[in-house]
Amino acid sequence: MNEDDATIILPTVSGASDGFDDTAVFARVGDVGPDDVKHALIDLDGVGMTYPGPPPVEALRPVKLRVEDGEYVAIVGPSGSGKSTLLNLLGLLDAPTAGTYWFDGHDTSKMKEAKRTQLRADKIGFIFQAFHLMAHRTATENVAMTLVYQGIPRRKRRQIAREKLELVGLSHRLDALPTTLSGGERQRVAIARALAADPSLLLCDEPTGNLDSKTADSILATLDELHAQGLTILMITHDHDVAERAERAVTIRDGQLREGNHLHDAHDLTPTDQAGPGTLVMPTAQ
Repeated sequence: MNEDDATIILPTVSGASDGFDDTAVFARVGDVGPDDVKHALIDLDGVGMTYPGPPPVEALRPVKLRVEDGEYVAIVGPSGSGKSTLLNLLGLLDAPTAGTYWFDGHDTSKMKEAKRTQLRADKIGFIFQAFHLMAHRTATENVAMTLVYQGIPRRKRRQIAREKLELVGLSHRLDALPTTLSGGERQRVAIARALAADPSLLLCDEPTGNLDSKTADSILATLDELHAQGLTILMITHDHDVAERAERAVTIRDGQLREGNHLHDAHDLTPTDQAGPGTLVMPTAQ
C-alpha cells in the first residue's frame, strides 16, 4: 500500500502466534481534525475478549474500530466468527478483558457494573432477531415498560410509547397483543421499544432473521429512515445482502475485523488500501 500524507500507520500489538501481527492497523484519516475526533460515538482501542479456561478461549482478538456519530455500520460474519462477543461488548453487556472501549466520550472499560447498566439504558437501544415481547401486554405496554427504570411517570411513558409506535407505522395497532400481530409488526414494536429512550445508538442483532424477504425489506427501509434522521445504527448480520444496506460494512472472521463486506471472499484478511476517511483496516501478517 502506498503511503501519503493522509495515511498513518498506527502502533501494533506484538505477540501473535505464527509471526502474525493481528492488530496492525492502517488508518485513513484524511483531513480529520480535533473537532471530528471527539465526535466518535464508538472507539475501540485494542479491545479483546478472552473467556477463562481451562483452556482460555480468545473469542475476540484485540481490535480497533471507530464509529462516528450518525453512521450506519454493518458488522458481517459467519456463525462462530465472534459477532455475538462483539455485540455484547458494544452493547455494554460485557466488559472487555483487553483494551479500552470509549462510548460517547465515556471510558467504559473499567466502569462499574451499575454505571455501565445506566449508560446502556440511557444511550443504547437493542433490536434482536427474536422479538422478546411480553405476550400478555399490548404493543403500547411493551414499549412503555422499557421506560420504567427511567423514572418517567406512567402517563408520560404511555405517551412516549404511542409516539414511537406511530413513528414505525403502527398507530392502528397500539392496543394489539403480540399474539395478534404479524412477524413484521412484532419487529416494529421491538424497534419502537428500542427507540423509547431516544438512544444515541441502535444496536441490531440479526433484525430480519425471522422474517420473510418482503417483510425484511420493509424493516430495513424503516432502519434507513431512522438513519436518515441522524440515528447511529450498528447492525450485526450474517446476511451479505442485508449488510449492503448499510453505508459501511466491517467483516468479522475468527475474532478479527476487516473493513468492507468480505463475507463471500476466500478466507483471507490481507490489508486493503481502499479505506475511506475515518475507517480502519485490520490486516494479518506483513
